[in-house]
Amino acid sequence: MRVGHASGRWNLRGTRAAGSAGNVARRLMKRIDCIIIGAGVNSLVAAAQLARAGRKVLVLERRDCVGGTHASAELHPGYRFDTAMTSLGWLPPMLGRQLRLARHGLKVHWAGMPLLALQRDGHSLPLWRDERRTVRSLRMLSVHDAERWPAFCARAARLAGFLRSAYMLPAPQVPDPGWGDAWNLVQLGLKARGLGKVEMMELLRVLPLSVGEWLDEWFESDLLKGALGAGGVQNIDLGPQAAGTALGLLHQHAGAAAGDIRPVGFVRGGMARLSEALAAAARAAGATIELNSAVASVLVRGGQAAGVVLENGNDVKAATIVSGLDPKQTMLELVGGDWLEPGFVRRIRNIRAAGIASRVHLALDGLPDLPGVPSGGLEALGRISISPSLEYLERAHDCAKYGRVSDAPVLEAVIPSLSDPSLAPAGCHVMSVSVQYTPWQLRAGAWDAQRSAALRDTVVELLDAHIPGLRARIQAAVVNTPADFERQYGAPRGNLNHADLTLDQILFMRPVAGWAQYRTPVRGLFLCGPANHPGGGITGMAGYHAARAVLQSKA
Repeated sequence: MRVGHASGRWNLRGTRAAGSAGNVARRLMKRIDCIIIGAGVNSLVAAAQLARAGRKVLVLERRDCVGGTHASAELHPGYRFDTAMTSLGWLPPMLGRQLRLARHGLKVHWAGMPLLALQRDGHSLPLWRDERRTVRSLRMLSVHDAERWPAFCARAARLAGFLRSAYMLPAPQVPDPGWGDAWNLVQLGLKARGLGKVEMMELLRVLPLSVGEWLDEWFESDLLKGALGAGGVQNIDLGPQAAGTALGLLHQHAGAAAGDIRPVGFVRGGMARLSEALAAAARAAGATIELNSAVASVLVRGGQAAGVVLENGNDVKAATIVSGLDPKQTMLELVGGDWLEPGFVRRIRNIRAAGIASRVHLALDGLPDLPGVPSGGLEALGRISISPSLEYLERAHDCAKYGRVSDAPVLEAVIPSLSDPSLAPAGCHVMSVSVQYTPWQLRAGAWDAQRSAALRDTVVELLDAHIPGLRARIQAAVVNTPADFERQYGAPRGNLNHADLTLDQILFMRPVAGWAQYRTPVRGLFLCGPANHPGGGITGMAGYHAARAVLQSKA
């Protein structure tokens, strides 16, 4: 039977090329083993892995391009921006090798100076991948912090290294683990043993801490703590003194080398090149990708997935469905809550996904001097941080708690054209600014053009105060709020990671306890989006694990 219906939000997701979705079933007379809903990076990884295993895979994407939030667009003539995800998180080398992404055109530039922290008085603090250079920078600010930096980096690398090991494995089923879960737990136990008793106890102590508490244990400089603290609350509706936010900083460090804090990678040609490389890998393995093909519902017969219905009414049959959409859209809209056990529906409804970050994209006709960047060092620049203290972070979040945007928000800007001139006209640059905290739901009313313009003005004023002369270089500005992310990408409440990364929503509790292994109560229906383990920022691993779950399934 056909169950569930697409929401109004899902139905309003862009224009479909005339007749394209209607041709899907006609063009695919061959057997389809697996349908993948959405062509985000996790979906494309799952498609490539399943196709490599010999499955007949069909990817259905509602938009006219692959990539989802890993997309690029010319928002001003000649200027190409990464519209949502503006830098690359950790892309496990294993995925790059298996899918031959370099052969499919993927090139990544890793910033030699991942973080440049700015103060309004002109002082700045560059943090380098080279630990010794960072120590020299810190000596200008605090001898104490310079002496503590190597030990902090070593500790962070060891603790985050354990998380990295956990992320490379599927989350165990708790309770009632199976044989596969037991083997994964054994592997994780060996990693924990390698960490050592002292470090394992330290990990258990640090994870529940606030990022503010953890940084206060190590450092005295407000500027350093503010810049690092912003990483603990990135894309999360929490302040730096909230319990568990130390996890956020360690999560960002999971794929980094020792000494490299909050690494920044830029994809040559824009983030869309990553998506295109993954799509090429999937097609090379035999997968078919259909664009402009929006899914309206999932067909379920006798508790078993049977296919999907497209928005134009055509259906496509397959016994395995993998959804890259968030769990609420997949289970409550495409399947329909009436089919599901009430306790499961309640847990799905209770997934927290607070959209709290916006993007302001600036087309620049040049670049003023950046404080703290040495001559000839522009290409090394990664992220520019305007978060001068933990108190500044906390005050910015205080406004969000009451549905307002702070007059002094937290800004993290990237200028990918410094290392990739192809993104802008000669001598010009693109700057993308992540703005936090900007609530999805404003107390004063919904986001509209006037409120977006006010946010733009606030951001430009703050940037110009820290980078004098920047305002005069701006040729155009485009604002994307959480409401825009929900409308354009289907991100729940504008949350690009589909679910907050908090202690109660990680590992075997992501997306919900009891269903953390990509399966659902509907046999043959799997989830692969970033709301699943290991979460956003660990590029492609949710898709990789979901594909393995499909291959190991008897459905």
